[in-house]
Amino acid sequence: MFLTTDNKIKWRKMGLAALLVMLLVLLGVFFFDKPLFVLFRELDCKFFHILSAIFDDKVWFVATAVAAVIFCIKKCANTDCEFIVNRRKVGLVSYVRNFLANTKNNNAFLIFYSVLTAGVLVKLLKIFIGRARPIFFEALDMTGFFPPSLDWAFNSMPSGHTAVSFAGLVMIGMLLPKYKPLTWGLAVLVGVSRIAVGAHWPSDVLLGAFIGMVVADVVKGFLLKK
Repeated sequence: MFLTTDNKIKWRKMGLAALLVMLLVLLGVFFFDKPLFVLFRELDCKFFHILSAIFDDKVWFVATAVAAVIFCIKKCANTDCEFIVNRRKVGLVSYVRNFLANTKNNNAFLIFYSVLTAGVLVKLLKIFIGRARPIFFEALDMTGFFPPSLDWAFNSMPSGHTAVSFAGLVMIGMLLPKYKPLTWGLAVLVGVSRIAVGAHWPSDVLLGAFIGMVVADVVKGFLLKK
């Protein structure tokens, strides 16, 4: 979305999109979240609960990490682990650069890096934003922000499921363009499911989706720039 064909990031376009998203998030918080949440809650069904469970951020971390480890094991068998331990270089930074250089073209690692980055970023934002989850609105007609907070009940914004799913699925769509409509459609469904099951406000999902898209683009742009 924010990358050229040669993996250069369109910073201007990304900045303008960020301003638009922040405006929509603010409008959601002050005006649209409640009515849209009530509307989407009418869609609650078993399918959305299953989708939320399958595309849980922890599931993404484990699945992509396992795929990355399998790649490492196979490559170690063929290269005597030189891509991990480069004896010609010393220092932690050199080892990290060597590891990135030898894994950046692997699809499993690109997806893993994208998912991991989105997950860490979203977790930090959740703590410092401290938004109360919709459960308080449904039970007590209460909303608000209570930062900083490590409590799950006050970690609503942004949606972690949505951010990590967009990061992973958008990356898959970029790596396998013929599946892009499927991956994007699935990512949108994951976002809708988080509202339908009552876990997030619409603006939480919107912000999470944008973060996931940006992370996928930045990771691909940084690692595969020409």
